[in-house]
Amino acid sequence: MKQVIVIRKDLKLPKGKMAVQAAHAAVESFRLTEKKHPKIAKEWVLEGMAKIVVYVENERALFALKESLPSDIPRAVITDAGRTVIAPGTVTCMGIGPYEEEELDRFTSELKLV
Repeated sequence: MKQVIVIRKDLKLPKGKMAVQAAHAAVESFRLTEKKHPKIAKEWVLEGMAKIVVYVENERALFALKESLPSDIPRAVITDAGRTVIAPGTVTCMGIGPYEEEELDRFTSELKLV
């Protein structure tokens, strides 16, 4: 089991902002997994909560990835409130899973690690 956090590269987020957005994505995606697949969520926690953070080039690529995922894989798109460095409503990242690693790799293995 693993979770994938997908960050928009074109935003060039400062490290702190990127970390906070990734945290939002991780939490929201996990909450969705707990509701939809409680056994998977529990297994992921017991296995140590593996996660990776990768880049997509832009918002279009993020939504293309989102749409390519099977409907049973939980995902959470994060939109910023705009209190600091980017405009309100900017889509910054997406959390996927946790879910079966092999299944997530089918859609994310070609993405570059942050």
